[in-house]
Amino acid sequence: MATVECRDIRKVYGALEVMRDFDLKIDDHEFVVFLGPSGCGKSTMLRMIAGLEDISGGDLFIGGERMNDRDPGDRGIAMVFQNYALYPHMSVRENITFGLERAGTPKAAIEERLVPVVEALGLGIYLTRKPTELSGGQQQRVAIARAMIKTPEVFLFDEPLSNLDAKLRGSLRVEIARLHRDLKTTSIYVTHDQLEAMTLADRIVLMKDGRIEQMGTPEEIYQKPATVFAAGFIGTPNMNFLTLDKAGEDLVDTHITLPTPFPVKPGLVTVGIRPGALRLSTDQGAIRGRIERNEFHGETRLLTLSIGSNELSVSVPASLRVTEGEVLGLDVASDDLHLFDPKTGYRLG
Repeated sequence: MATVECRDIRKVYGALEVMRDFDLKIDDHEFVVFLGPSGCGKSTMLRMIAGLEDISGGDLFIGGERMNDRDPGDRGIAMVFQNYALYPHMSVRENITFGLERAGTPKAAIEERLVPVVEALGLGIYLTRKPTELSGGQQQRVAIARAMIKTPEVFLFDEPLSNLDAKLRGSLRVEIARLHRDLKTTSIYVTHDQLEAMTLADRIVLMKDGRIEQMGTPEEIYQKPATVFAAGFIGTPNMNFLTLDKAGEDLVDTHITLPTPFPVKPGLVTVGIRPGALRLSTDQGAIRGRIERNEFHGETRLLTLSIGSNELSVSVPASLRVTEGEVLGLDVASDDLHLFDPKTGYRLG
């Protein structure tokens, strides 16, 4: 197993700088997820670690050794792609063992490695089948097995579940987590799906515009987002944002009066509130709004309230019977308020 260290990594295409100031140390056995929207640079960074993209500046170390000029095959990594990249004319067994056979690994050694891998991924009964005879989830398990059998120092996953339906994504997510727990291989996983990131990661690297926006455990980023972008990207349903005025001891707008959770300077403040943090008030409430939309989500309802010029999403139990046009009073605990500087977008407090 190995550490991975990125020091001031840059990536330039012609005059366009797409990655800059990327500094990251990944510990041995750690599972790190690169999370962010399309175009943020997460897959580009993964490909530079893999050796599939040149590094324009900075240094990459795997296991303490500089890798900038090493070929992909000499980096001790194995990669699982979004598309399964299986050979259609080969059986499952042949797809899994192809790399080892090409490297001249003795047949006995290949068989010794193959057995525990196919058992771990439940592929034993499919070894003689062709990829076209498998489901999407089974094909992705073959791709993971092909990576596992190499016994790499580092696993790289590039959006491996994005082509699967929700049910398969859920089951394979559990399998990947179990494999990491058992193998303890250093792993880097790229996704735009926050659920995958929150459930798999020891640590999330949230990216935006080719740089790191925030790093931390899933709990740290969810509970204390460092910026408005981080607060809006992490969490479902999305966080509400209100621009309120600090007046006296309160944050106010025409229809809103909220207590400040800590001292802030007078002036405008961006206030973030998660939909699940809002509670129905037993009196007038700190916030009053009219229900514009009522969405049934199974165990919950997502209400959209009109509050003056603002809209607010509120998550309530599905058993609550409300109608569009009804006026509700809401309260929120001061500890559930996230305050940001409206100019910089950075967290206050």
